[in-house]
Amino acid sequence: MITQHVMRRRKKKDGVKLTCPFGARISFDGRAEGTRPEMAGQTPPMAYISCRATFSAAHRLHSPKLSDEENLQLYGKCNNPNGHGHNYTVEISAYGKIHPVTGMVVNLTDLKKYIEEAIMQPLDHKNIDKDVPFFKETVSTMENMALFIWKGLEQLLPGILYEVKVHETENNVVVYRGE
Repeated sequence: MITQHVMRRRKKKDGVKLTCPFGARISFDGRAEGTRPEMAGQTPPMAYISCRATFSAAHRLHSPKLSDEENLQLYGKCNNPNGHGHNYTVEISAYGKIHPVTGMVVNLTDLKKYIEEAIMQPLDHKNIDKDVPFFKETVSTMENMALFIWKGLEQLLPGILYEVKVHETENNVVVYRGE
């Protein structure tokens, strides 16, 4: 997504023009130079864009705030002291204006890079409870996994991150929207 913080300011006699990193010029009213004047002032269309990633990880559902007996009763076989594993699928959705020059809400190449940074590097082929500091004192439920992923992506996709969906199995899914 092209935002003002990545654009260079170019002074002109009659005002300020913003220049995208790849050279397209954006007029001060947000309209790409060369677009039809009748489109000026109209709100750009909005769209959702999603990207999916899969990773494998192990965890144990165990709350340090509960006794061993309470954990076993609450989490059952998922409280196995040796843990268990899943092949997770995560879907990330962004929502925003379709940029009039790029035609994108967010560049998919960037989105995939953010997924690598916020999901794959910290979680793939890890024992979540032992290898990820966030889960040292936080139970590694699907809900908390979605929250962890949201927090990692929120700073990379400010203002456009819409939804994090974590599939622990094909039947167990959690959706988190930052609420």
